[in-house]
Amino acid sequence: MLNDTIAAISTALQDGAISIIRISGEQAIEIADRLFDRSLQNKASHTVTYGFIIDPHTGKQVDEVLISVFRAPRTYTREDIVEISCHGGRCVTSMILQLVLAQGARLARAGEFTQRAFLNGRIDLTQAEAVMDLIASQGQQSAQAALQAKDGAVFSKIHQVIDRMLSISSALAAWVDYPDEDIDEVSDDNLRAGVEEICRRLHDILRGYDNGKILREGVSTVIVGRPNVGKSTLMNLLSGQEKSIVTKIPGTTRDIVEDTIRLGALVLNLADTAGLRDTDDPVEKVGVELARKRLDTSYLVLAVFDSSEELSAEDMELIEKIKDRPVVAVINKSDLSRKIDVEKIRQKIPHIAELSASAGEGVAELEAQVRALLHLSDLDSSASVIANERQRACVEQASRTMDQALEALRAGQTLDAINVCIDSAIDSLLELTGERASDAVIDQVFARFCVSK
Repeated sequence: MLNDTIAAISTALQDGAISIIRISGEQAIEIADRLFDRSLQNKASHTVTYGFIIDPHTGKQVDEVLISVFRAPRTYTREDIVEISCHGGRCVTSMILQLVLAQGARLARAGEFTQRAFLNGRIDLTQAEAVMDLIASQGQQSAQAALQAKDGAVFSKIHQVIDRMLSISSALAAWVDYPDEDIDEVSDDNLRAGVEEICRRLHDILRGYDNGKILREGVSTVIVGRPNVGKSTLMNLLSGQEKSIVTKIPGTTRDIVEDTIRLGALVLNLADTAGLRDTDDPVEKVGVELARKRLDTSYLVLAVFDSSEELSAEDMELIEKIKDRPVVAVINKSDLSRKIDVEKIRQKIPHIAELSASAGEGVAELEAQVRALLHLSDLDSSASVIANERQRACVEQASRTMDQALEALRAGQTLDAINVCIDSAIDSLLELTGERASDAVIDQVFARFCVSK
């Protein structure tokens, strides 16, 4: 219901300097006015007023606050919005929220403020999803990509394809009504070229999904190598804290140690594993097996080798196992006398970074090699990319349907059949933007939001 008034705490419910209670709806200003020691009824939009929240039942002051008034339609939800900025204690924040609810507001559901912005036509569904992606972003590139989507970049890109489809569909419809007319766009060559163009655009958008996923979620990364080559020291260096126990005793790491770290602008979901070797120790054997499983399931591999030792049979076995994977060979202990044959590694693994994890040197070179391997230098975080499985599924469905249209065209089927495919593809893309999305799809999108957004 859009005719009621909702409220929620918009900041984290924890001790802090400031908390904000947000109210949105037709009664937002009236509800806040009944709790404030000064009148808000005639306050201009986008103004801030100093005063006190008063408990109407006791007449006592609850807190010293600033109240911001935002009048529709120039607001986030396109409804009247009031934001109460109070002191950040959990108790006082909850007390003010309860007073607001007692005056007739309803506690907002997850994502309901953004959902109202969508339902009131302020944003499309891709922009709504981008809001949550921006909140959840862990790196500079992911935040930039989310900002671009929030500003409508994805919507614009998708609608360029939709507009091209509509152009062809309307020409086909005109041909059905006036078959004797010469309609240039439905000539064999032009129609085939148009459908092929749409297919290429959709394929390009789908290829960008992996980039979007990397930007949003980070890269699943595993550190592997034989015992005592410096895996745990590297983990500690990259994480900036003592995550893994480091000793000279082989097999110290028995379990998988995980952390999310930033390597420059890139986010790595990093896992330190047990040293890969044959062992009779039953506990270490379990750790080695876990390491091998994590190696199989991770996208990026950081294979660590000891620069001060010659390549062992275990090293060579690892190289052969991972040579066709996205892998960076980390030549550790570069501060010691070199005995390792780096060129032998380079024959199988072209991306190599030399560093000293114990001395904290060489991280920049590792970052450069990871970026080169994943082609992140070519990745434009400002480009519009689809960012989640729902969007991908919609584009994928549209792409399959347009591929069918192209096959039907090449097979000489009727233009009516081609137009049916195009209309179906348009529906899939309009579901992506939310223009033809079902209530169930919309509810699913907003269910993953935090309550206050």
